[in-house]
Amino acid sequence: MESQRGDGGSVDLDGTRLETLTPEPLLTRDYETRPALVYERLRQQHGPVAPVDLLGVPAWLVLGYRESLQVLQDDDGWPKGLENWRARSEGRVPADWPLGPSLEVNHILIQGGPGYRPLRSAWDVALKPFQDPRHPQAKRLKAAVTAYADELITLVGQGGKTGVADLSAQFSRPLPLMVASHLLGFPGSQGDDALMDMWRVLDAGPDAEAALERLLATLAELAALKLEKPGDDFPSYLLAAHPDLSLDHLARELFMLLGMTSDHVGILISNTVVEVISGEGSVRASLSAGMVRETMNRVVMRKPPLVNFVPRFAARDTPLGNYTIRAGDPVWVSPGAAHADPLFADHVAAGTTISTRAHLSWGAGPRQCPARELASTVAAVGVGRLFERFDHLDLALPADQLPWRSSPFMRGLRSLPVHYELGSAPPPRPWPADPAPGVAEEVLPDPSARQRSSLWRYLTGLIRGGR
Repeated sequence: MESQRGDGGSVDLDGTRLETLTPEPLLTRDYETRPALVYERLRQQHGPVAPVDLLGVPAWLVLGYRESLQVLQDDDGWPKGLENWRARSEGRVPADWPLGPSLEVNHILIQGGPGYRPLRSAWDVALKPFQDPRHPQAKRLKAAVTAYADELITLVGQGGKTGVADLSAQFSRPLPLMVASHLLGFPGSQGDDALMDMWRVLDAGPDAEAALERLLATLAELAALKLEKPGDDFPSYLLAAHPDLSLDHLARELFMLLGMTSDHVGILISNTVVEVISGEGSVRASLSAGMVRETMNRVVMRKPPLVNFVPRFAARDTPLGNYTIRAGDPVWVSPGAAHADPLFADHVAAGTTISTRAHLSWGAGPRQCPARELASTVAAVGVGRLFERFDHLDLALPADQLPWRSSPFMRGLRSLPVHYELGSAPPPRPWPADPAPGVAEEVLPDPSARQRSSLWRYLTGLIRGGR
């Protein structure tokens, strides 16, 4: 049985097995610098689904928008869970595969099987107070985002009313980490030290392994604290909604929230800032009109932070694109490629103020990101405060020369150098004066403790180093 390929050729639907192919490596220098060209080359060669080599392990990469939805919306036909991976169960995945550690941590993003549904329900319950704008916790979280953003912007201003700053290192990356620390209910400045370790893990440097051990130990201690003394925070609500969670499992869930929220949201903030600064006047005008989220939606269409989702696996032999995916084959959906699929992209109007919401940045179907509203709020408030507080922001490099960092999952800026002119001082911190019954009064970090924390020492060092 033959089918037409993307370049007009044909592919044998029934006779091709992933393990017999010799796919080209995906994670190359070309992919790091120009992923869109790599996606397009694969599309021309194979159509909407292509075999690729992921650091020595073959997998299917879904490039087509329609095919991506087909996979994402059918959780039974394309389940998650490494137990479904045939090559792994047959011992054909190397023990030292570089992507192994990130996929072996069994949390909500990875987990399949019967344990997923109760875990997802608990996540939805635990996040609702912080995502539903009618809840006092959501109002207080939004106020916290504003306060943390102002704190970071004021710190940048210590380098002078005008100057050069790296908005990635000094704002986009620390802001969502600080918010995540608030959400997790870290006592005192302990959260700041954990955030620095999360940073080290995400950067995958020489100290990443030691940082991961410290971070997981810290999160386990936090989980034990919340079990003994619940608070008005996400881990306490998650435990209440899922009392059977072990402390080890809870620590893994907190690790996922901390890592995904920080990297995804940080990249989204930086990409949106670049879009506004380098865009036409209509982009800035729409931002000043309060349409930050519309700008963000346009950004994730062209530059989604999460370029490839964690793998799913074919439950049975299933036609997809120009191939038959065999039961147990790994399938990686690529929003970065799907958004550029001509069958989808050609129907998205360019230059319009109102953006499409058909993007896949948060996934689709029953496993769509449970924290998408929370993440969108943090990014929107952060971007809004930047353009409210700074009278002028301009890129210190041409947009096409900004340095990017790519991983199998994420793609974001290594740095975002800008020339800035700081405006007037911020208004007083907008904490609600009357918390609702049962909602604890916000306890702000002690300034001296903040100054002693590793995160704050690092950020202050950036100011001093830039002078």
